[in-house]
Amino acid sequence: MNKSIVSYLVKRFLRFDRDQPFIFLSAILAFLGITLGVMVLLIAMALMNGFDKEFKKQLTIMNYPLTILPKFYGSVDEKLLIDLETKFENLNFSPYIQSSVMVRSGSKLEGGYLFGVNFKKEAEVNSVLKKSIENVGFNKFDALVGKSLMQEFSLFKGDKLTYIFTNVEPGGLSITPKLKRLTVKSFFDSGLSAYDKAYSYTSLSALRSVLHMPSNIYDGIHIYSTNPKKDIEILRKELPVSVAIKGWWEDNLNFFAALEMEKTSLFIVLMLIILIAAINIISSLLMTVMNRRGEIALLLSLGATTLEIKKIFLYLGVIIGIGGIASGIVLGFSGIWILGSFDIISLPKDVYPTSTLPLDLRLLDFIFIVSGAFFIVLLSSYYPAKKASEVDILTVLRNE
Repeated sequence: MNKSIVSYLVKRFLRFDRDQPFIFLSAILAFLGITLGVMVLLIAMALMNGFDKEFKKQLTIMNYPLTILPKFYGSVDEKLLIDLETKFENLNFSPYIQSSVMVRSGSKLEGGYLFGVNFKKEAEVNSVLKKSIENVGFNKFDALVGKSLMQEFSLFKGDKLTYIFTNVEPGGLSITPKLKRLTVKSFFDSGLSAYDKAYSYTSLSALRSVLHMPSNIYDGIHIYSTNPKKDIEILRKELPVSVAIKGWWEDNLNFFAALEMEKTSLFIVLMLIILIAAINIISSLLMTVMNRRGEIALLLSLGATTLEIKKIFLYLGVIIGIGGIASGIVLGFSGIWILGSFDIISLPKDVYPTSTLPLDLRLLDFIFIVSGAFFIVLLSSYYPAKKASEVDILTVLRNE
């Protein structure tokens, strides 16, 4: 039997058989199941990657790519800042001081952090802050607050906010917390409600005067880097032992580990859809084998080899599977394009970092999905093909 006969029989067995319509129906169900599985997997992985990328983007901004902090026995001072700016001209540095505070407006209270920064330098390391302070002039006791805090407190530009500091100072016969009223000059919108509500910014000189800190001492230095995982190792070698440096990812290890586990779990669960569809391939091919036993036996008696018979049914399964995979890829990319181009689903911005669906299908995920689906199809086609090649010629021809 030559290749042309094998291909002829494959085409013939793929046709609709009026006598055995359930065989064709089972093959169609297998095709649709694989198509659906591949399509859903592509869209789901694109969504998971999109959210992952968006969260990393937002967290990089508000947590800063790199941060230098003092160790328990050290300090971050002006000399260190000048040394770093001299040695690493490709990086942007912004010194800061910070304090835990309670923000009060009328009877409302909200906990958070107040950062004292040089707004010009901070704008170089924080794109959200840079956008919010354009064409805005800040005086000493002005404040920049998050959009969520402004909405919660119903604030407007020019309103006064009272900041209650965790530091206390003596007052007569009692000890009272430090209070300072700041003027709301502008607001920022990072896209993450937790940061917009908890973070406030004022000038370095204002917070220094409240906390009575020396003019050359900082609580830390924010650093902007386009490649923080590489730069952190270079910076670490240049830093004195009295300070430490950390990357934004070190504060969010558990969060991203949970996202990665969720993505893996989703991939496995959705791959089961393809596995269920593959069962239909097995049942369809087995029914074809049972229905075509006489023809198989006749082919074997005329000189066809068991390998050629195996190829016929293996090709049948692979064609159904590859057809389903190809259709799933087309529908999957179409779905990704539609969801990414049109505002079909709107997300609450106070929960998610974006109001539209973020989609990002990585090449590696695409390869895993297609290769995994193909492997399942190949595996499910092999058993029926093997059974077809094991047909007993004498028994079948005697009975049929």
